[in-house]
Amino acid sequence: MEAPQHLKYSKEHTWLLVESENGTVGITEFAQSELGEIVFVDFPLVGAFFGQDRVFGSIEALKTTSDLFMPVSGDVLETNTKLKDDPTLVNTDPFGEGWIIKIKMSKPEEADNLLTATAYQAITA
Repeated sequence: MEAPQHLKYSKEHTWLLVESENGTVGITEFAQSELGEIVFVDFPLVGAFFGQDRVFGSIEALKTTSDLFMPVSGDVLETNTKLKDDPTLVNTDPFGEGWIIKIKMSKPEEADNLLTATAYQAITA
């Protein structure tokens, strides 16, 4: 499974791209492959705050629904509205066009406790 080296990973299968005090959050290739075809993404409201490891939404596949967990604490700046019309972008491009939310991190240091790509791949092997 792919796990780009420049991202940080949570044990709950979300990834974080750190961009100064902001970040982009999505689910990993492993998570989307386990879920199967994604049919719906339930987004939080822009402006909402979520603490690290808190549920910020859910993702629905043909046969199951899974909670989405925040990798770090922060406020939601933007949601990926493309996923409303084409939720399968999470399947086809989980690390690119399939991103889920953009956040302003309230505690950027929490990213230091996330997994590296190598560590994440070790727990999903």
